[in-house]
Amino acid sequence: MGRQWGPAMRTAEQAGCVVSASRAGQPEAGLWSCSGVILSRSPGLVLCHGGIFTPFLRAGSGVLTAASAAFLPGDSCNDDLRLHVQWSPMAASPAGRSERGRPELCTPQCAGLEPRSSARPRGRPLQPPRPAELLLLLSCPAFRAHFARLFGGDAAEQWRFASGAPDDEVSEDEEEDQLRALGWFALLRVRSGEAAAEEDADELGAAVAVAPLGTVPKGAPLLACGSPFGAFCPDIFLNTLSRGVLSNSAGPLLLTDARCLPGTEGGGVFAVRPAGALVALVAAPLCWKAREWVGLTLLCAASPLLHAARAALVGLHPGSEVLAAQLPPEVGAMRSLPLQDPGLPWAAAAVLVECSTVWGSGVAVAPRLVVTCRHVVPREEARVLVRSAIPKSAAIWGHVVFATQEMSPYDIAVVSLEKSLDGIPMPVPAEHFHEGEAVSVVGFGVFGQACGPSVTSGILSAVVHVDDRPVMLQTTCAVHGGSSGGPLFSTRSGDLLGIVASNTRDNNTGATYPHLNFSIPITVLQPALQQYSETGDLRSLRQLDRATEPVQVVWRLQRPLAEVPRSKL
Repeated sequence: MGRQWGPAMRTAEQAGCVVSASRAGQPEAGLWSCSGVILSRSPGLVLCHGGIFTPFLRAGSGVLTAASAAFLPGDSCNDDLRLHVQWSPMAASPAGRSERGRPELCTPQCAGLEPRSSARPRGRPLQPPRPAELLLLLSCPAFRAHFARLFGGDAAEQWRFASGAPDDEVSEDEEEDQLRALGWFALLRVRSGEAAAEEDADELGAAVAVAPLGTVPKGAPLLACGSPFGAFCPDIFLNTLSRGVLSNSAGPLLLTDARCLPGTEGGGVFAVRPAGALVALVAAPLCWKAREWVGLTLLCAASPLLHAARAALVGLHPGSEVLAAQLPPEVGAMRSLPLQDPGLPWAAAAVLVECSTVWGSGVAVAPRLVVTCRHVVPREEARVLVRSAIPKSAAIWGHVVFATQEMSPYDIAVVSLEKSLDGIPMPVPAEHFHEGEAVSVVGFGVFGQACGPSVTSGILSAVVHVDDRPVMLQTTCAVHGGSSGGPLFSTRSGDLLGIVASNTRDNNTGATYPHLNFSIPITVLQPALQQYSETGDLRSLRQLDRATEPVQVVWRLQRPLAEVPRSKL
């Protein structure tokens, strides 16, 4: 994963664990499980998702939505609740997982997943599940407030956060419980006898450090560590890693494009800088909008959760100041880092484009010139409103000076602004494209103007040529409705590679695939944009309406016929 990821990987694997909840003496009642983060090794303090506790709440899950509910004591759950925590010992080598190996499959659930190969990985066995006690359930009120603003009201019917796919059989009661538990987490203490105390301290690993809220900017690399399917077969799934970036934020509500699965709720998300700092916990690994998978994971920042835990511990457990002091410290100084962050100066060129009731994304290519998609501003001479993130929500009127015809394969429109966009560094257009390079898409998909542009990461997976000229770029970045017209950048150089035109829809099933999308190479547009910017001449732009048949075939996602068919008449 690269040298820069080493500290984050080691911290994530030392801190990762699985938490399971069951009813005493009732194995037939089932097992509830999620991922968790080991906050400190002595005493063994663990933070995990609160959703697994909803079946055990004495007052029912409705208590989680009470306006005044910020935390609940451990005795809010029934006496038959039994908790266990399981983690994996780390090898002495700093290489971590690469030298740790995997143990013999030891859990009953794994029997059906035996690999066909006769070779079985060997390593140090997993620690047996250790009993734990629930200290308190806690939530972040600010997270819940931002969640209600972004996902509630009129938008609530479009969103779904259940752990299964939209067509899975999840009862309304189960889905309601999951929704109520969003933003709730649990602080546990691992029980240990005196003889095992020293061993536990070694095996639990060093305490994590926490990134203060607001210190990790959009586009910063993140590493998510969780256990897909929870307590099911931890021999295989424990502490599975996924890379991504911080895609967006609204206070302590964060989004990442790191790909997580059911069971990773409560798993830790760590920063590369500060090295290995705990940024957040997974609140909901999967979400759908209008029955389409969004491809983003919902997070709750760790810092406000731990602030709430300290306050709650002191209030609920007299004399627990020592316990509260064992919660991990914050690292680094508080600072505000929106898209002005020096690492992402190019991201500030992304703008929101509004035309009547239609909106989409765009990119400023000159102080008074914005490029977007035709389907965002469908006609020339239309008056549009352009909003930039820097300065915050600055709005400038403009009009469409050019839009390709519907028959053109290039879905492009150019907007001339009435005033200049000040303070925005103009992107440098790329001259070459390299398949496999890291790329980023910046756009206003999913939320529009509600919390600024989102950043998603991926690679340039394909460059399609016609007559040795690039005519289409394909990437693995997550692209959503509203991202159209936004910029595609090289993550390394910051050069502008292209304009996002679409993602992919399966016409047979209606499914949309956010991680398969297409952009128009900037090399197709740059000469014409340069000429218009200098002379006001639109003739070169109008050449986009006269693209050759092979180019049109590419954008229709068709293969050219080997030979012209002949009529039998």
